Amino acid sequence: MFWKKQWRAFLIILAVFLASYYLPIEGLRGATRWTSAFYEALHLLRWYAREHVLLCLVPAFFIAGAIGVFVSQASVMKYLGVKANKALAYGVASISGTILAVCSCTVLPLFSGIYKRGAGLGPATAFLYSGPAINVLAIVLTMRVLGFELGIARAVGAILFSIVIGLLMHLFFRKEEIDKANSQTAVPEPEGSRPLWKTALYFASLVLILVFANWGYPKQEQGLWHSIYTAKWVLTGISAMSLAVMVVVWFGAKWLHMTLAALPAAILAVLFPQTPALAFSAGAVGLSVLTVRRGGELGEWFDSSWGFARQILPLLLLGVLIAGALLGRPEYEGLIPSVWVARAVGGNSIAANLFASIAGAFMYFATLTEVPILQGLIGAGMGKGPALALLLAGPALSLPNMLVIRSVMGTRKTIVFVLLVVVLATLSGMIYGALF
Repeated sequence: MFWKKQWRAFLIILAVFLASYYLPIEGLRGATRWTSAFYEALHLLRWYAREHVLLCLVPAFFIAGAIGVFVSQASVMKYLGVKANKALAYGVASISGTILAVCSCTVLPLFSGIYKRGAGLGPATAFLYSGPAINVLAIVLTMRVLGFELGIARAVGAILFSIVIGLLMHLFFRKEEIDKANSQTAVPEPEGSRPLWKTALYFASLVLILVFANWGYPKQEQGLWHSIYTAKWVLTGISAMSLAVMVVVWFGAKWLHMTLAALPAAILAVLFPQTPALAFSAGAVGLSVLTVRRGGELGEWFDSSWGFARQILPLLLLGVLIAGALLGRPEYEGLIPSVWVARAVGGNSIAANLFASIAGAFMYFATLTEVPILQGLIGAGMGKGPALALLLAGPALSLPNMLVIRSVMGTRKTIVFVLLVVVLATLSGMIYGALF
């Protein structure tokens, strides 16, 4: 059924991804600012395709698809729905985001999954902000590189932001939320539903694949974080094998089919241990082939995952192109000169904090990269207040992120969400700058 209806869209997306991944642009630099912006857009697009699509977005699409199939609507409405207990709903949303520690683009399929499944606007947007903003590794790195005070301010601000933004989104669109609650009839748990512990273990394996595959290199070459980094691909492989066993035992796949699907990944892992992305890609392809050929829950899982990929990936790639053209990459400029940014964020004025918030909201930060970028800006004269404002607005938002959010919850809600992040980041920066 998939190949009859979706093969054209799939081949187009695959062709665009491969073209982005293999763009032959090494060493190309523009002679003018316009040509530089064009090349920077291509450089950022290729970097994004290589560093984020395979390892970040593909697992996120599978997790989002699994939410739509294996998590009952009754469960989502019970814990995150409009009528759910507010303390429970916002607590679950914030904690979930903290555990995932993903970037502003990787969180989008997950947000879309729970929102479409019946989550209230407030808890859903709290999760949307908390995923990339409340990143334990990034907060620790901020403390070590930029100072303990700024790291604590970032942690406290991000936690409060996720709750405050969620509550304000619910308040501003309260009428729509009430109408949504009234239209939602009580949805009973489906008969014969899988025990909660099985579903939890299944999702844990998916989340661990996402987390371990993207575990960044720590600042110190010792300790727990470095040990996990050293063993990240072993841990990823163990998580993948656990998922394979569960798919066979609990979801009805055949051992022969699973073995054939996993064999290419295992062979590539042995032959090319220095290029783990090859084995990871083969594993993703194998899982896709295994699920697309089956009916029932596994077939629905692939269909749901593909639906998110088809909706989100084109918008993200377009947004990355635009962001690269406007802002370039670290040490390389786009249309907007970096000196303008450095001059605009000095001191602790309203204008400096507001500019830092807006610039952070539109820039794209991969997980943990905001810290060295900010270190350079502080060295160029950036004030402490604007530094916090950028830290609170930047990781949670980006231009590609905004395009996808708009496609999920509409233009008005997206504008309000972005404005809330920018305004709160600006106010937090001003307060922090005045105190320190």
